[in-house]
Amino acid sequence: MDVRLTTEQQALRDSAAQVVDRLGPGTVRGLGDVERAGRLDAAVAASGWRELRVPPDGRTPLASAVEAAVVAEELGRGLADVPFLGPTLAAELRRLAGAPPAGAPETVALASSLAAAAAVDARAVPSDAVAVDARGATAALVLLPDEAGHALGTVALGPVGVGTDLTRPGAAADPASTATRVEGPGCRPLTGDDLAAWTALGLALDCADLVGTMRGSVDLAVGYASIRRQFGRPIGSFQAVQHLLADAHVLTEGSRSAARHAAWAVDALAPGDALAAAAAAKAYCARAARTACETAIQVHGGAGNTWECLAHVYLRRALLSTAVLGGVGASLDRVAAHHGIGGGGGLR
Repeated sequence: MDVRLTTEQQALRDSAAQVVDRLGPGTVRGLGDVERAGRLDAAVAASGWRELRVPPDGRTPLASAVEAAVVAEELGRGLADVPFLGPTLAAELRRLAGAPPAGAPETVALASSLAAAAAVDARAVPSDAVAVDARGATAALVLLPDEAGHALGTVALGPVGVGTDLTRPGAAADPASTATRVEGPGCRPLTGDDLAAWTALGLALDCADLVGTMRGSVDLAVGYASIRRQFGRPIGSFQAVQHLLADAHVLTEGSRSAARHAAWAVDALAPGDALAAAAAAKAYCARAARTACETAIQVHGGAGNTWECLAHVYLRRALLSTAVLGGVGASLDRVAAHHGIGGGGGLR
């Protein structure tokens, strides 16, 4: 595969970067600017980025996973406090199930561990369903048991609350609600391959967000190191600081290659192979992102441990992206299972 972006993909990246640079939070205090956040959401809605995986012909998505990942990376770089991951994954679930487009903003509900889509009994209250990236959504998609696999259902969401990630608040399922099956003339149960393909897309978008988060945190640290002076010199001239930032940059570039391959694999490989590629990338990117974001805090010194410094917001975003659809351990388990490694008898 060629990991270089096409001319059209570069234009998409530049467009997303311009929107984020113009309307992103910029400061921790900016996260509370409701008017700015509204303008950012309106710009993303007008761009159609949340509909990149919506199928115009009923089956084939409008754009590839690479294009969706390009947008996700730029949103992560700019700490964009706007829903993207949740609506994109919801649109992908509807596409795979042949369901009609949603009539209102929605996201997806994950199990309490965040490692997989929430599977609930339609007769029971989905108490463990947790929706991520839920700002603006009133409902979330869940999986319902079906003889042929899993049917698609929706649950109402409770109030949105800020969690670990200050830029992408989540919400729990409304405890008074029950799951309603999604109906439509083309609806079909989701198979194991469908869920593998959907999970591969989710992991690829997580990886892209992690790469963007790393880029943003490293840029923040480099900017600080160039102006913060000690002993009459910028701290960026000190070899120890240079080594920290160089290592973080190397981790970012390595993660970018792994993430691009994962995004390409979503549409180019069989579901099982795509899932293994995405899981391998997720394990690498998750480890790298934590190191890079913690390095940014370290370079900031004491200022990096204050609420006003954006460095902790990057780390918080990375922690959520790491947890969604499984972190390092779960991802490595998926890779090992795909290649027949591990289990009680060693090699399978």
